[in-house]
Amino acid sequence: MPIINKLIEIETEPKINIYNITPQIKDFLASTSIKNGQVLVFSRHTTTALAINENEVRLLEDIKLFLQKLAPESDCYLHNDLHLRDVPEDEPINAHSHLMAMMLTTSEIIPVVDGKLALGTWQSVLFFELDGPRKRTVSVQISGE
Repeated sequence: MPIINKLIEIETEPKINIYNITPQIKDFLASTSIKNGQVLVFSRHTTTALAINENEVRLLEDIKLFLQKLAPESDCYLHNDLHLRDVPEDEPINAHSHLMAMMLTTSEIIPVVDGKLALGTWQSVLFFELDGPRKRTVSVQISGE
């Protein structure tokens, strides 16, 4: 069974942003000979996340607001006491971003059936930047036959 890997690079915008990476995953799948199997999508950062949901502008804004309520940037967090930690000079104040990421997930698995992602009608693979701007990478692994 072949296993094929690729990295998707994303230049993110400041603060919380959500990116639909479904087209890149579909393009990668189309470049392979895999007809049936699965796609593993994995976020390689501690202040990013993934989810499968509807890519609708107003819903995405609701999600951002919901995450900000769960872990407000203005709250006090021990992780933000940079003077008490051994950190690089450019270390951001970002405990809220780590906490938001924990409420989501770092990976998703999507079945491949007849050479296509077996997503539902309104489903998209969404990448969450919770501490931008940054250059991010998402690992995509396709396996099957």
